[in-house]
Amino acid sequence: MTGDCETKPGDQDENESINRHPFLIGVAGGTASGKSSVCSKIMELLGQNEIDHHQRQVAILSQDSFYRVLTLEQKAKALKGQFNFDHPDAFDNDLIIATLWNIKEGKTVHIPVYDFVSHSRKEETVTVYPADVVLFEGILMFYSQEIRDLFQMKLFVDTDADTRLSRRVLRDISERGRDLESVLAQYITFVKPAFEEFCLPTKKYADVIIPRGVDNFVAINLIVQHIQDILNSGLTKRLNGWINGHGSTKNQPNDSSSLFH
Repeated sequence: MTGDCETKPGDQDENESINRHPFLIGVAGGTASGKSSVCSKIMELLGQNEIDHHQRQVAILSQDSFYRVLTLEQKAKALKGQFNFDHPDAFDNDLIIATLWNIKEGKTVHIPVYDFVSHSRKEETVTVYPADVVLFEGILMFYSQEIRDLFQMKLFVDTDADTRLSRRVLRDISERGRDLESVLAQYITFVKPAFEEFCLPTKKYADVIIPRGVDNFVAINLIVQHIQDILNSGLTKRLNGWINGHGSTKNQPNDSSSLFH
């Protein structure tokens, strides 16, 4: 997720002056399918990864940041690998929806930080500033219609099941302090069934399916070109608004959604 942990008292004024209405792109796919890698590659090809967070035109968010706060009983199950984090109820959809609406309105948002070792939210948040394009990735980004309908473009990263399993094993052992037995048990008990029941059926909602994930250079380059067109259009509109309004972009219409055809 792009952003930083800085909180500025002038955020509200900054929101009003920028008045951005971003193009929202949802990115779904199974666990360890390469969703975040695809988003990072898009950011890199757009030349946005080395730009200051305040100036970036593209931002990335992850559904993983929006896991619900667990009860003591649920946390005890989670620590034993007996809680289903791949079920739709594991996510705080109300917070996701509220965050997406704030983003659509061009506001600065503060994203929770989830600790996968202790299975709890940290006290700090990540600040994401207004952008022209926002990529929001997660295994169940298209499951809820209310969330799905907020996206103007929907991508599904489609990766072989064996590849996804091997990636998840390596990630959970190296990054989340799990052992091989618990990772495989959780995969068989929760991850695989949840993918087949909740994630895979949402593939039909995708506008673009990306086989092989980040290795699919052709698909990613086409998406990057489309996003570049959106960014160029947004810059032109802001410049026109600045000139026509003598320094104000207020009340300029937002027609970014019409660019997707």
